[in-house]
Amino acid sequence: MSIPKEPRQLMINLMYLVLTAMLALNVSAEVMNAFFTLDKGNTDTMKVVDGQLDATQSSLSKLLADDSKAEFRPIEPAIKQVREVSKGFDAFINSIRDRLIDESGDINGKVDAGDYKEDHAGELKYIRGKKNKDVTTRLLVEGYDGAEPLGPGIKAEVLKTRQELIDVYTKLVTENADVFGLNEAQVADQISSVANDMPFNIDDSGWQDNPESKAKSWSEFKFRQMPVAAVLPLLSQMQADLKASEANMVNDMAKLAGGKTISFDQFFPVVNADRSYVIGGESIKATVSVGTYSSSLSPENVRITANGRALKIKSDGTADLTIPASGTGQKTVPLTVSVKNPLTGKTATGEAKFTYEVGSRSVAVSADKMNVFYMGVDNPISVSASGVSSNEVRVNGSGPISVSGSYPTFKVTASKPGDAKISVSAAGSPLGTFDFRVKRIPDPVAKLGNKADGSMGNGEFKAQGGLIAWLEGFDFDAKCKIQGFKIVRVPKRQDPITVLNPGGKFNADAKRIVRAATPGDTYYFNEVKGRCPGDNAGRKLNSMVFQIR
Repeated sequence: MSIPKEPRQLMINLMYLVLTAMLALNVSAEVMNAFFTLDKGNTDTMKVVDGQLDATQSSLSKLLADDSKAEFRPIEPAIKQVREVSKGFDAFINSIRDRLIDESGDINGKVDAGDYKEDHAGELKYIRGKKNKDVTTRLLVEGYDGAEPLGPGIKAEVLKTRQELIDVYTKLVTENADVFGLNEAQVADQISSVANDMPFNIDDSGWQDNPESKAKSWSEFKFRQMPVAAVLPLLSQMQADLKASEANMVNDMAKLAGGKTISFDQFFPVVNADRSYVIGGESIKATVSVGTYSSSLSPENVRITANGRALKIKSDGTADLTIPASGTGQKTVPLTVSVKNPLTGKTATGEAKFTYEVGSRSVAVSADKMNVFYMGVDNPISVSASGVSSNEVRVNGSGPISVSGSYPTFKVTASKPGDAKISVSAAGSPLGTFDFRVKRIPDPVAKLGNKADGSMGNGEFKAQGGLIAWLEGFDFDAKCKIQGFKIVRVPKRQDPITVLNPGGKFNADAKRIVRAATPGDTYYFNEVKGRCPGDNAGRKLNSMVFQIR
């Protein structure tokens, strides 16, 4: 795009640019903090669950050391195999996390201090490339430098790991059905139950069944144009889901051995929220559960509170929590959990906090080239909306315009002069309406060669092939055409000769009188008409007079 020559237009364009940049900066701080909070929560949860699994595995080893439990010893290597499969997936995801952090940071092949920024206390805290969308898109969706994208590999690894876990459990209960006292139908039920209860899986229907989704694959739906800070909690959530599946399977295997000697030593509340960033007036819906909950526990042995209010415990040990959003800024919900061990009668308690952000909606629409829309050309606009998901943003036009494209860039086409409006909404809620004007493309200047009038040498004049319509100072890629004109030759001391010429090029009659030019002649180009994109009819252009020298 060329730089506007008019100071007023230059100032308007700069104001749009500054507005968009300021809006993007204001949104990022809140959203990025929410992403990091969610990622840290996933990581902390996995550490606690890992500790519980270590305790469970240790207690089971002590139980199976008794010769009376010798027939149950095949459970121990099966649990070890399950945990090894889980560790392999963790290593795979961690390698991708490290690569995202490094390639959006100092790109030196490893995660180090150069990939982070210091906070006010001088500690390395903030990921340098947290807002980078190009790295996630190229690395996970498109691939680059000849390499295949990693997104499809993540999906394949999830499905492969899930099946490996199911296969381990299937082999254990099938080969030892007699030991566990299971008939053929019960074995099938056990396997089906374990598979159905695994949260670790790929939702491959959500994006396909969504009529508003333009994604062509699961990885494109998940990762395209997502900042690094948003992708990290998506990856850690996969790890957390696997850790929960691993815990369920290990506890189920221990139960097969009659592992009732496994003791409860720590409990904590886990919150699985549908979002961690909301707009005032909306609500957060979450599921709260006990971090090491066993299916053998009865709901009456569990008590969960949020903000001091007791929640209703469901049969699976979870409780639903709805948090209405009000005000703005960071909010914290204190959580407590108490679990009574039905074997010992002792009660263990734990505490946690759920932190979320409440923001307010705002939106800006800027015309990329002018403060008006022009007929006959594509008018690009940029939309920047804060506090909403980019997938939910909808842009519509009213008046003599139509809008096409996808967030954040759109094209507006106009059909006739007048007033128009651009309306922006998200999730059914209006964000703002913006007024624009629709105009015709400005009148072009009719020229012969590179001149609009004046004197012209005899040879130069005879070399011309016709008139052109020249758009001066117009930023769009548009071309106007000459529809026709009248050419009058006035020879020195002779009567004038007039010829009508349709189109821009000289016809045979026009060429004849042009080639007859001699010094001292005067040529008039009158009744010049031109037509530009979007015109329903020709428009009158400037007349020209040339003196032949």
